[in-house]
Amino acid sequence: MPDVILPGPDGRLEGRYHHSRRPNAPIALILHPHPQHGGTMNNKIVYRLYHIFARRGFSTLRFNFRGVGRSQGVYDRGEGELSDAAAALDWMQQHNENASGCWVAGFSFGAWIGMQLLMRRPELDGFITVAPPANMYDFSFLAPCPSSGLMVHGRADTLVTLESVEKLAEKLMTQKGVVIDLRVVEDCDHFFNEHLEEMQGHVEQYLDVALATPRKRAIGGRR
Repeated sequence: MPDVILPGPDGRLEGRYHHSRRPNAPIALILHPHPQHGGTMNNKIVYRLYHIFARRGFSTLRFNFRGVGRSQGVYDRGEGELSDAAAALDWMQQHNENASGCWVAGFSFGAWIGMQLLMRRPELDGFITVAPPANMYDFSFLAPCPSSGLMVHGRADTLVTLESVEKLAEKLMTQKGVVIDLRVVEDCDHFFNEHLEEMQGHVEQYLDVALATPRKRAIGGRR
């Protein structure tokens, strides 16, 4: 899990990177929650997502958005953070030119950024979102959603209502060929306190099936 410094659009970005020993290994980018509310790449959910992908043979990167930790720059209301994510994905692709797949995963604010990245980067094959803030941010850019993916949400989340996440999932599934797997964790808050194992179990189960099944994108015809 070496420390890395990436070139970002507004200065250096601090990250942690696991390089897979598998030839042509797929890549995964993990995005952390809101920088102004204590979100960092060492968030417990981000950390678990990182290791879930690494254990499945992915070359995996998590990093701090601008202004967090040793990353340069200042918070930019999501616009700059999306540029940071795109730069991080560029960096991963430069170090994994023959990657066999490409995924993005994020928690809360990171889920919102990840879904925007999904719309802008056709090479992304799938996504994992944990507690996507559907009642806080505009997700209308997902029209249509280009890929199937997983959403994990807590039924007792008082920051992001389950109803808003259910409506988002239903909207995305109107696109032909896209399947959104929404997993609801009972008695669970926004931060998955005391429910991290359940969250991890849902992600691992989903990935085990998804990675064993050929995938087709709704747009562009990529697998």
